[in-house]
Amino acid sequence: MALSQSFLVLAGLFLAGLAADWLGTRTRLPRVTLLLLVGVAMGSAGFDLIPAEAVAWYEALSVMALTMVAFLLGGSLTRKTLAAHGRAILFISISIVLFSLALVSAGAWLLGVPPGPALVIGAVATATAPAATQDLIRQTGARGPFVDTIRGIVAIDDAWGMIAFSLALIFAIGLSGNGTQANLLAEAGREIFGAIGLGLAIGLPGAFLTGRISRGEPLQTEALALVFLTAGLSLWLGVSFLLAGMTVGAVIVNFASHHDRAFHEIRHVQWPFMLLFFLLAGATLQIETLQQIGLLGAAYIVLRIVARLIGGWLGARIAGRGAKEALLYGPALLPQAGVAVGMALVATQALPGSGEMILTLTIGSTVIFELIGPLATLWALRRAGAIGVRGG
Repeated sequence: MALSQSFLVLAGLFLAGLAADWLGTRTRLPRVTLLLLVGVAMGSAGFDLIPAEAVAWYEALSVMALTMVAFLLGGSLTRKTLAAHGRAILFISISIVLFSLALVSAGAWLLGVPPGPALVIGAVATATAPAATQDLIRQTGARGPFVDTIRGIVAIDDAWGMIAFSLALIFAIGLSGNGTQANLLAEAGREIFGAIGLGLAIGLPGAFLTGRISRGEPLQTEALALVFLTAGLSLWLGVSFLLAGMTVGAVIVNFASHHDRAFHEIRHVQWPFMLLFFLLAGATLQIETLQQIGLLGAAYIVLRIVARLIGGWLGARIAGRGAKEALLYGPALLPQAGVAVGMALVATQALPGSGEMILTLTIGSTVIFELIGPLATLWALRRAGAIGVRGG
């Protein structure tokens, strides 16, 4: 693709994003859903206006955008937030992950999927879409205890999900006779604890060194340098950039006492990346996969919704949240996107016999959850009274 065409494509994407953003401010629709729909219309499933070379930017943009989101979500795990909402964050996140894993796995098994792949499908169902949730909160200006808890849950539940997925994949591969469970368990531990270790290795010096140049606030260059450093080292070392970014953000926000607001500069620069990320995510969605997922796909969607509702309610009640508020956590955590697809891609490589089925199921259901998930989150935020609240 010629350089001039690249600039014209970028201009068209930004203008389309601005149009979706403008429409989102004048309707009740989340701009995430609007951006995805515009991306679908511009992609191969629609008018095919985006060149294949531009769609290929999606992988790099997704890493950059999601690492920024991970930083911000980690930055929401302050001592104050954890002291006030840590019990709810822990119980709700674990409850949702366990119910998603159990119900979806059981449903897939009852529909004829072998135990190993069924467990992997259940583990994929634990993943959420942190970017969509974070952007919706930002778009609506939602504040309050409910929002603080949601941010904390979104920050940590993908970590639980990755642990569940790694263990499920070990079990499935063991049943298939490929590889040894000891080696697979060691690899899973290396990826998870390696990401946390990398986050600590970057976050601890970052907490001391950033924000020293300009009035106690980190500069955009500092923030971007740490984002790219975390993403690059995570990919190079083969560990989760989401978990590493979340760890860096949490370490800096809690240990950089000279910062007034750690990493607020990322908020100023993340939207152009997020806009392109959501548009290209829509452009890469293959609507025809919806025709391939059939009964198993319908069961997956229904069971994941039910698991979120039950898990969110039970976890919130155990944590002492009110009955009405407890009902809202499940809908608020319905979005599912890139993390689930990433899990499915790993399953495709590890389980040759059933990986393609898992990938098709995940991509097809993601189309649904990327569209209805943000609407459910918006409904939950409104019902919780978190929109229009002043202060935090």
